[in-house]
Amino acid sequence: MPAYKAPLRDMRFLMNEVFDYPTHYANLPGGEEATPDLVDAILDECAKYCEEVLAPINQSGDEEGCHFADGVVTTPKGFKDAYDQYVAGGWQGLNYPAEYGGQGLPMSMGLLKAEMMGTANWSFTMYPGLSLGCMNTIMLHGDAEQKATYMPPLVEGRWLGTMCLTEPQCGTDLGQVKTKAEAQADGSYKLYGTKIFISAGDHDLSENIVHIVLARLPDAPKGTRGISLFIVPKYNVNADGSLGERNPVNVGSIEHKMGIRASATCVLNFDGANAYLIGPANKGLECMFTFMNTARIGTAVQGVCHAEQSFQGALPYAKDRRSMRALSGKKDTDHAADSLIHHGDVRRMLLTQKAVAEGGRAMVYFASQLADNMSVGIINGDIETYDYWDDKLGFYTPILKGVLTELGLEAANLGMQVFGGHGYIKEHGMEQYARDARIATLYEGTTGIQALDLLGRKVLLGSRGKVVREFTAEIAKFCRDNVANKAMRPFVWELTKIVTQWNYLTVRIMLQARKDRDLVGTAANDFLMYSGYAMLAYFWAKMAAVAFDKLENGGNDEPAFYEAKIQTAEFYFDRLLPRAKGHADSMLKPTASVMQMKPEHFNFG
Repeated sequence: MPAYKAPLRDMRFLMNEVFDYPTHYANLPGGEEATPDLVDAILDECAKYCEEVLAPINQSGDEEGCHFADGVVTTPKGFKDAYDQYVAGGWQGLNYPAEYGGQGLPMSMGLLKAEMMGTANWSFTMYPGLSLGCMNTIMLHGDAEQKATYMPPLVEGRWLGTMCLTEPQCGTDLGQVKTKAEAQADGSYKLYGTKIFISAGDHDLSENIVHIVLARLPDAPKGTRGISLFIVPKYNVNADGSLGERNPVNVGSIEHKMGIRASATCVLNFDGANAYLIGPANKGLECMFTFMNTARIGTAVQGVCHAEQSFQGALPYAKDRRSMRALSGKKDTDHAADSLIHHGDVRRMLLTQKAVAEGGRAMVYFASQLADNMSVGIINGDIETYDYWDDKLGFYTPILKGVLTELGLEAANLGMQVFGGHGYIKEHGMEQYARDARIATLYEGTTGIQALDLLGRKVLLGSRGKVVREFTAEIAKFCRDNVANKAMRPFVWELTKIVTQWNYLTVRIMLQARKDRDLVGTAANDFLMYSGYAMLAYFWAKMAAVAFDKLENGGNDEPAFYEAKIQTAEFYFDRLLPRAKGHADSMLKPTASVMQMKPEHFNFG
């Protein structure tokens, strides 16, 4: 199993030299505690925990999987001890308010932590990670009593939480939710229904689990307008905060999955479970989606994690494994064959992994600064500030979630390919990365859902193209600022063409969709992928500009680091960005070739 080494050098390059996190934190209300020294110390400690505690149980956890017997879920060997260390380190409350026992640091610190943890062991990271949506929902929509009861133990990590949405008959279409809530005389409710695909739905890590559940009141309107949100603890909570008897939330089974096998994915049956309304009645979906942008960024991080993880596994192998001679002549003259890294196609694969991991990291780190600003509005109860930054973030999230998870899966598959046949063998660990990465394109909304969200909701209906115009205006300004720099001109020229083409494609789709509504569906995936390649190009150009400057004026790292940044940017623009042209050509094609075949003609045999 490849060892994990936290990419602190690259993380600090982005934080300190590209996005100026120290100034961002200093200007953030409540961010003054996040001093450079403190941030560095946290990164170092988190890296140590991930490298020494989480990474060593990643492969063993996959091999063992979770256990389910007599209604009880048990995590693999080593997970409980690793979680106890996580709680002892105060990691769960890193970016939650001090009034609940947290450290009150900016939200982005949680994403930096999540990247390292997720790369070291994604299955483990899902247990505390799924709790964040529960905590955020209670913090924003819970009443004073609910916050006082649930937030301190959740922030401490003594309790964990889940989000329970999906049912057997519905996944994305939550308007079909059937779970029922019956009012009780004391103001509480009884819940009846079944939820499926509940990550971390049950386990042995924490003393209690707090479920946030979508359900319907008896007189609720049909569809999404009639869904309410409820708190349902695994163990009932007494008035003094102690735990009472087991609530009738029963595990029906756990799923046997392709990947993330050490993460328990449960079928939960609510058999008259005690439940407590959170937020207004029939407004549950609105409350639920309050934090959807940050949840999707959290899943986008998984794409970065698996690209980084697979790159770290493939690179040493490519340097050590010898096969044939390089086409340009002998490289390792003391050996009978040259290392794989001297072969052009292997380099293509490694550079693709590197470009996705480091470019995706830049996209996520920038978006996390927007999330910091959004969280200030939440903590201060300033809905206007929250809505402004949530809208800004909303343009990024489907691109980050959809494109980075697709590219992360590609990078994980490339890691197997570098190993050749050995990549298919479990002992090397590379096939696990590919299996674990596969789910990222599915949960928190499939890639197709992200594409419709971007093109349908955000671009066409929500802003009539304004979000694209605003983002491309930002790119255009970058181009103007760097056009005089001879070294940057190749990047500037390509970005200038993207500015024009992206807006042209948006207008064309907008006009054609008026006559043919199916165009939105047939073009959405290509539009999403085009947008992702364009956005990655912009952030790679930003990193290249900083690297050129540091080579000339001095930076925090040695020249070779900045030279590698520039060379990776050149690879991205030469070899990966041209994919965008294919997506541009495809998205404007007539819908007939997709929609004309009758359903009965989709057959076989």
